[in-house]
Amino acid sequence: MKQRFNIIESTCVPLPMENVDTDQIIPARFLKATTRDERYFGENLFRDWRFSPEGTPRDNFVFNRPEFSVEPSEGIHQILVAGKNFGSGSSREHAAWALAGYGFKVVISSSFADIHKNNELNNFVLPVAVPEDFLQELFDSIAADSGTRVRVDVPAQTVTNLATGSKVCFELSAYKKYCFVNALDDIDYLLENKDRIQEYESRTKKILKI
Repeated sequence: MKQRFNIIESTCVPLPMENVDTDQIIPARFLKATTRDERYFGENLFRDWRFSPEGTPRDNFVFNRPEFSVEPSEGIHQILVAGKNFGSGSSREHAAWALAGYGFKVVISSSFADIHKNNELNNFVLPVAVPEDFLQELFDSIAADSGTRVRVDVPAQTVTNLATGSKVCFELSAYKKYCFVNALDDIDYLLENKDRIQEYESRTKKILKI
């Protein structure tokens, strides 16, 4: 879902597990779906961790705990905080669709699998890589108070734990930051620069005498 990113301030859902792979984010059987509707994939995010084979919610999974069971909305649970190496495994883009469809705008971890990170970026889910000690502080703050809020400032490329005041910077390419701030996907960006592209092609043809 294309949306503008500026400053996101929200409570978080903690998932202090390392090496969470894409098969857990969205099980393979849902890849057979013919729909591209993010909401469909969002409903099945972490399906086998959230529900038993009979469809009963698993009480021990964080999404089903009362303080985290409310689906993301403005300022509530829009940030997933996860352990290192998030999104490992297969390269399925459906995992990013599921995160976006559930309502997450940001995933904070100390590291991401490269392909999954790019899939998130291409589907308007912001992957924020932070140092291990900052990540642990976030988990500790959320464990002490489920209402802990985090501010992600996209233009400044900073993330702040509002419970402690700790702030760190995160990396984001200038191109992707521009796209996030202006709600542009790759095609939108090309169309926005169509005149410049045509001018370049025309100039190149004259130089090459094509």
